This record gives sequence, structure tokens and C-alpha cells, in this order.
Amino acid sequence: MSTPRIAGGELNYAGIGATENGVPPEGSDCLVTQASVGDGEAAYRRAVQGLLTWQLHKRAGLRVRAESDVVVPGTRVVSGFGVGPFRINAPCEVVWVRRPVPGGGPQSAGFGYGTLPGHPVRGEEAFEISIDAQGMVTITITAFGGPSNWFYAAGGAVSRRARRHVTSRYIRSAQELAAGVG
Repeated sequence: MSTPRIAGGELNYAGIGATENGVPPEGSDCLVTQASVGDGEAAYRRAVQGLLTWQLHKRAGLRVRAESDVVVPGTRVVSGFGVGPFRINAPCEVVWVRRPVPGGGPQSAGFGYGTLPGHPVRGEEAFEISIDAQGMVTITITAFGGPSNWFYAAGGAVSRRARRHVTSRYIRSAQELAAGVG
């Protein structure tokens, strides 16, 4: 007997996997945020380890329930944000993963996940940690999509503010992971 999934339904948007190649579906609202998180190979490895074990999300203040402790394609995850009756659950499924490669040099690692029924938006979000030839470590967060229903569409300004707030928390979390804090 198989274990029931933590979130039902199927991916519910056009352009599944588009965050991996950087080309969002035509007509979708796309936001790309990039920030420096540290310097050096050790910082890169720490940040990637935290990203691929859901620590980036947990440190950003989200409640995370995932089918796997490690990010793998097909894993379903339900992130929750808010307080009490104002908590919103956001079910997603991991659609791609890029793991770090051994050795040094420029590279990136990360994953993208897409929305499932019950998520406030329909679309995809990706998190990538990269290191360049000079050792600068950055995080890039790419998201595309739109509101899943009229209720979330009506709260456009609130949704945009919430997105900026959560993104800033992801960046701070990545900086802490890279620095080896906590």
C-alpha cells in the first residue's frame, strides 16, 4: 500500500519546468530577484546544502511539510505562512533539481517547484545558488504565474507586498546559511 501524498491534484499551470531554462510562458508575470549571499566555496556549499534540505524555507519563517527531507524531483511540499486562521498553505511539487558538482569553479545548484490546487497562485518558483569565478555567491529567485482565483486576484497589492516580504526573508536566510549562522 502506498503512502498518501501530502497534497493532491496535478501541476496546474502552463510552462512546467520553465524556470530551469529561464524562459517563462508567454504572457505570464515573471519576477527575478538576485542578491549576494557570501564569498567562497565553503559559503556556496553551506548555502546549497541548506537550500536542498528545505532549511532556506524554514529559516525564512515558513512552516514546511515535505514528503522528503531532501529536495528531489516529484517531491510534494506544503509551505505555510501567516498566523492562526490567517495561515495560507501553498502546496507545490518539485519539477527540477540541479545538484552541485564536485570541485571548485563557477557553478549553480537549485530547484524549481510548481503549484498544485489550493496554492494562492498558479505558476512556478525557482531558487538557485551560484558561485562565480571570483568566488562571489549569489541567490537567484525566479517566479512566474498569476493568482489562482478571483479572491487572490482582488488582493493584488497585498499579494505583491507579501511576495516581496517572503523574498527578502529567503535572501536573509540564504545569507545566514552561507555564513554558517545557526
